[in-house]
Amino acid sequence: MRLRNQILPMSSRCLVMGIVNVTPDSFSDGGRFLQTQVAVAHALELVREGADLLDIGGESTRPGSEPITLEEELQRVVPVVTEVLKQTDVPISIDTSKAEVARACLEAGAHIINDVTGLTGDAGMIEVVQRLGAGAIVMHMQGTPATMQVAPHYDDVVAEVMQFFTQRLQTLTDAGIPVDAIALDPGIGFGKTREHNIALLAQLRKITELGRPICLGVSRKGFLGKLLDRPVEERLAGSLAAAAYGLAQNAVQILRVHDVAATRDLVRVWEVLSK
Repeated sequence: MRLRNQILPMSSRCLVMGIVNVTPDSFSDGGRFLQTQVAVAHALELVREGADLLDIGGESTRPGSEPITLEEELQRVVPVVTEVLKQTDVPISIDTSKAEVARACLEAGAHIINDVTGLTGDAGMIEVVQRLGAGAIVMHMQGTPATMQVAPHYDDVVAEVMQFFTQRLQTLTDAGIPVDAIALDPGIGFGKTREHNIALLAQLRKITELGRPICLGVSRKGFLGKLLDRPVEERLAGSLAAAAYGLAQNAVQILRVHDVAATRDLVRVWEVLSK
């Protein structure tokens, strides 16, 4: 995957992306890392645990969440990005759907834009990604974070997600974003019922037909809570099981997770056993 001035290898093993939520209200750890220095320390701890990438976000996209102002999001994330990049060379992904936040973070040295709207939520996002040569993680979401879990509906969730990705790949490459700068995220938990999530996970291999790396985010998600009747803090085993199922299909190149050390152990054991 091409990101700015480097190439991120995707063939040797599955990469682990550590989540850094600089928010007061994210579903799993909202408020824990809201202060800049606390967020920076957490990011560096994830690197020590083996994170290959960091995904830093300043606006919660949990079900029912409302957008925050541009100024507030900038104040949360830019100082964290700036400080983290002084202390590590691990590539930084920015979880945002605002073009101005993307631009500021990329100019501060970030490498990837991870946009839950699939680069549809802000008319300026495509131009920012293209002009600054960033990598892009294109996620599928039905609705918005505020509305996505009200009544999600699909005739065929896998086919409709595939159609969305096909259209986005065409639009983005037509706009000058290299296809090898793009990864895809099926958006587990974003405008999907438990059954939709399970269907997507069961057929992840289908999405690889589009020829782009898949970033999978199942860590501590709500569908695991429903399956296991577990609160957020007790979903590690379920998260690892879902991640392992993606690995078993040879369909995942990036795992976006809260629990980096445990996930790295999973990936390492999987690599050895699957040779």
